[in-house]
Amino acid sequence: MGTKTSQDWILYPENLSESLSLDEVALSDGELYSVLTSKKAKGRKGSIVAIVKGTQSDFVIEHLLKIGRRLRMKVKEITLDMVGSMKRIAKRCFPCASQVIDRFHVQKLAIEALQEIRIKYRWEAIEMENNAIEKASKEKTSLKIETFENGDSRKQLLARSRYLLYKSREKWTLSQRQRASILFTQYPDLEKAYRLTDDLRKIYNQHITKSVAMTKLAHWFRNVEEEDFKSFSTLRKTILQHYRDILNYFDKRSTNAAAESFNAKIKNFRMQLRGVKDRTFFLFRLANLFA
Repeated sequence: MGTKTSQDWILYPENLSESLSLDEVALSDGELYSVLTSKKAKGRKGSIVAIVKGTQSDFVIEHLLKIGRRLRMKVKEITLDMVGSMKRIAKRCFPCASQVIDRFHVQKLAIEALQEIRIKYRWEAIEMENNAIEKASKEKTSLKIETFENGDSRKQLLARSRYLLYKSREKWTLSQRQRASILFTQYPDLEKAYRLTDDLRKIYNQHITKSVAMTKLAHWFRNVEEEDFKSFSTLRKTILQHYRDILNYFDKRSTNAAAESFNAKIKNFRMQLRGVKDRTFFLFRLANLFA
């Protein structure tokens, strides 16, 4: 099986395996490439199946179809994110493959929904402090900024809580536990939103069957409806639109971790070269290392 290359794409059909990952990565100046990798190679040599310039589905499909149909029909599973173009590429080129929405993309959306609520409160705190400064200046009085028992001002509390909200409670440091206690006392909505995010993470972390996952997600949906946060309601609708492919994760617990690891290696390689000036040569170097 011969390797096929061009300035805008490279194909290594011989690296095709039953389980693939489809993702996108920026090579230079934010220019995206669609990257298809084999999980079997675990991010090492033999990983690259295809790298195609852009994410436009028709262009990517055109080049992936250069891989023989018999080989493409052997693919049983492909992990990807929720982008419509990626799903269309997978369906058209690998019709026998089960599509699995990567769990980390779903969890990332949940964290972003939580952080959106924190950021809203932070802007309110910034505005409150600005008003206090302005008032003190006009009235020529000393400025008194509210501080909590850990020394944080309200603005600092909300800014410094960013990282603890990414983590589960058991991973908090002592200072993060104290900060979280203050934060949730001052902003009960943030505690409710954090609980929703953490509950979704726990569903993924449990070794459960697809049917059990369906039941647990149904309970999670009900909790989202009860709390009525706009960002989480949007997340709930997004999950429902991709429900079947999200649930496919619980069959084999497959993720896009190998693809993300490979993308990290590309970024590190790009950094070592101090940028990509010649994309054709860069793809050639990548192929030598990982194909």
